[in-house]
Amino acid sequence: MEEFESQPVISMDELLEAAPEPVSLEASQLRAVLEALVYVTEEPLTIAQMAAVLQQPADQVRAALEELTAEFEKPEHGLAIREVAGGYRMATKPEHHEAVRNFVRSLKSPLKLSLPALETLAVIAYKQPVTSPEIMEIRGVQGAGVLKTLLDRKLIATAGRKDVIGKPILYKTTKDFLVQFGLKDLSELPSLKEFEEIRRLAFADGEPDALASATIDEQPTPATES
Repeated sequence: MEEFESQPVISMDELLEAAPEPVSLEASQLRAVLEALVYVTEEPLTIAQMAAVLQQPADQVRAALEELTAEFEKPEHGLAIREVAGGYRMATKPEHHEAVRNFVRSLKSPLKLSLPALETLAVIAYKQPVTSPEIMEIRGVQGAGVLKTLLDRKLIATAGRKDVIGKPILYKTTKDFLVQFGLKDLSELPSLKEFEEIRRLAFADGEPDALASATIDEQPTPATES
């Protein structure tokens, strides 16, 4: 399940625009700055991005980040630095998810990812690239409105057209999907059996937020594919 994370305050573009002139940083200084970067930015940062912002050699940034990551793995820290979607971001540790989730729920009502949206997203994640008719065949129901919702939320994107009669649109998951669910890449997707167990447990409590605690509201809108 995805970690609860603080609200970002600085974009990557803003960081690059404000990049300082090259200066020599001691190891401790470099670790401190890297900690600040992964904390405040709105998207996972790559080694190359951090090196560019700080005007430091990439190998030194990588070494410092590894040391920083190891430090945060210690039990006295509630946060961890994780590799997600090809970059690094800060998040709460899994063992604290329940406490953090309960706290967040006490602040506001969470947005929900409906069962149809969750099922459609799962089909696309495991079968991609996949067409709307193929999704419908697997799920057994129409899902144009759900696809539009997932496209609007940028969890999926089009991936060309399949070379068959009618040339239906192909769909795939996006980098935002990896970020939303805290995955390094698609190899970290749970197995289909594990996913079904996650879904069963989540919906047993009447809460359609399986696969991740970062949930999304669905407002189905009629849509047609070209």
